[in-house]
Amino acid sequence: MNRPIPDPGKRIQAMAQKGYRGYPIGTVAYYGPNDQVASKIAVGIVLEEAGPVEFMEKWLSPDVDVRHDAGIQDAVLAFLESHRVRSVALTPGIYGCPHEEGIDYPEGEVCPHCPFWAGKDRRQIFDEQ
Repeated sequence: MNRPIPDPGKRIQAMAQKGYRGYPIGTVAYYGPNDQVASKIAVGIVLEEAGPVEFMEKWLSPDVDVRHDAGIQDAVLAFLESHRVRSVALTPGIYGCPHEEGIDYPEGEVCPHCPFWAGKDRRQIFDEQ
Protein backbone atom coordinates (compact mmCIF):
# COMPACT_ATOMS: atom_id res chain seq x y z
CA MET A 1 0.00 0.00 0.00
CA ASN A 2 1.40 3.41 -0.97
CA ARG A 3 1.46 5.98 1.77
CA PRO A 4 0.81 9.56 0.66
CA ILE A 5 3.85 11.79 0.53
CA PRO A 6 3.32 14.63 3.01
CA ASP A 7 3.20 18.12 1.63
CA PRO A 8 6.53 19.97 1.69
CA GLY A 9 5.48 22.30 4.51
CA LYS A 10 4.74 19.32 6.73
CA ARG A 11 8.04 17.74 5.75
CA ILE A 12 9.88 20.92 6.79
CA GLN A 13 8.01 20.87 10.12
CA ALA A 14 8.88 17.20 10.58
CA MET A 15 12.55 17.97 9.96
CA ALA A 16 12.41 20.68 12.63
CA GLN A 17 10.63 18.43 15.13
CA LYS A 18 13.53 15.96 15.02
CA GLY A 19 15.56 18.49 16.99
CA TYR A 20 19.29 19.01 16.85
CA ARG A 21 21.02 16.37 14.76
CA GLY A 22 24.24 18.22 13.94
CA TYR A 23 25.45 20.62 11.28
CA PRO A 24 24.66 21.97 8.76
CA ILE A 25 21.62 23.64 10.28
CA GLY A 26 18.88 25.22 8.21
CA THR A 27 17.06 28.15 9.77
CA VAL A 28 13.55 28.84 8.49
CA ALA A 29 11.69 32.04 9.39
CA TYR A 30 8.35 33.36 8.19
CA TYR A 31 7.56 37.08 7.90
CA GLY A 32 4.37 38.93 7.07
CA PRO A 33 2.43 42.17 7.37
CA ASN A 34 0.79 40.76 10.53
CA ASP A 35 0.87 37.61 12.63
CA GLN A 36 -1.71 35.80 10.46
CA VAL A 37 -0.34 35.97 6.90
CA ALA A 38 3.20 35.01 5.87
CA SER A 39 4.30 36.78 2.70
CA LYS A 40 8.02 35.96 2.98
CA ILE A 41 10.14 33.02 4.01
CA ALA A 42 13.86 33.34 4.65
CA VAL A 43 16.07 30.27 4.88
CA GLY A 44 19.67 30.35 6.02
CA ILE A 45 22.29 27.60 6.18
CA VAL A 46 24.84 27.53 9.00
CA LEU A 47 27.65 25.05 8.38
CA GLU A 48 29.35 24.94 11.77
CA GLU A 49 28.88 25.86 15.41
CA ALA A 50 29.03 29.62 16.00
CA GLY A 51 29.48 30.06 12.26
CA PRO A 52 27.78 32.67 10.11
CA VAL A 53 24.91 32.05 7.75
CA GLU A 54 26.79 30.85 4.67
CA PHE A 55 23.86 30.55 2.28
CA MET A 56 20.57 32.47 2.29
CA GLU A 57 17.51 32.36 0.10
CA LYS A 58 14.25 34.30 0.37
CA TRP A 59 10.91 33.69 -1.25
CA LEU A 60 8.10 36.25 -1.46
CA SER A 61 4.45 36.03 -2.34
CA PRO A 62 2.26 39.14 -2.29
CA ASP A 63 -0.91 37.13 -2.97
CA VAL A 64 -0.64 33.75 -1.23
CA ASP A 65 0.56 32.80 2.24
CA VAL A 66 3.99 31.26 1.61
CA ARG A 67 3.25 28.54 4.16
CA HIS A 68 0.51 27.26 1.85
CA ASP A 69 2.24 27.75 -1.50
CA ALA A 70 3.35 24.28 -2.62
CA GLY A 71 5.84 25.67 -5.16
CA ILE A 72 7.59 27.81 -2.55
CA GLN A 73 7.56 25.01 0.02
CA ASP A 74 9.03 22.63 -2.59
CA ALA A 75 11.78 25.17 -3.33
CA VAL A 76 12.56 25.58 0.39
CA LEU A 77 12.75 21.83 0.86
CA ALA A 78 15.01 21.48 -2.19
CA PHE A 79 17.27 24.27 -0.87
CA LEU A 80 17.56 22.55 2.53
CA GLU A 81 18.22 19.18 0.93
CA SER A 82 20.78 20.60 -1.52
CA HIS A 83 22.86 21.71 1.47
CA ARG A 84 22.36 18.37 3.21
CA VAL A 85 21.07 19.97 6.40
CA ARG A 86 20.98 17.66 9.39
CA SER A 87 18.96 19.98 11.65
CA VAL A 88 16.24 22.54 10.99
CA ALA A 89 15.29 25.45 13.25
CA LEU A 90 11.81 26.75 12.40
CA THR A 91 10.13 29.80 13.90
CA PRO A 92 6.87 28.79 15.60
CA GLY A 93 4.93 31.56 13.89
CA ILE A 94 5.40 34.69 11.86
CA TYR A 95 8.51 36.43 13.14
CA GLY A 96 7.92 39.97 11.96
CA CYS A 97 7.62 42.38 9.08
CA PRO A 98 8.78 41.13 5.66
CA HIS A 99 10.41 44.45 4.83
CA GLU A 100 14.07 45.00 5.66
CA GLU A 101 15.21 47.93 7.76
CA GLY A 102 17.77 50.01 5.90
CA ILE A 103 16.71 48.53 2.57
CA ASP A 104 12.93 48.93 2.33
CA TYR A 105 12.66 51.78 4.85
CA PRO A 106 15.14 53.94 6.82
CA GLU A 107 17.06 52.42 9.75
CA GLY A 108 15.60 53.18 13.15
CA GLU A 109 12.13 53.86 11.80
CA VAL A 110 8.94 51.82 11.87
CA CYS A 111 8.03 50.08 8.62
CA PRO A 112 5.40 52.25 6.93
CA HIS A 113 3.90 49.18 5.22
CA CYS A 114 3.38 47.05 8.33
CA PRO A 115 1.98 49.12 11.21
CA PHE A 116 0.92 45.90 12.96
CA TRP A 117 4.54 45.25 13.99
CA ALA A 118 5.21 48.73 15.39
CA GLY A 119 6.31 48.37 19.01
CA LYS A 120 5.88 44.57 19.06
CA ASP A 121 8.40 42.51 21.01
CA ARG A 122 9.19 39.49 18.82
CA ARG A 123 10.12 37.41 21.87
CA GLN A 124 6.48 37.61 22.97
CA ILE A 125 5.44 36.04 19.69
CA PHE A 126 7.43 32.93 20.55
CA ASP A 127 5.94 32.82 24.05
CA GLU A 128 2.40 32.99 22.62
CA GLN A 129 2.86 30.09 20.20
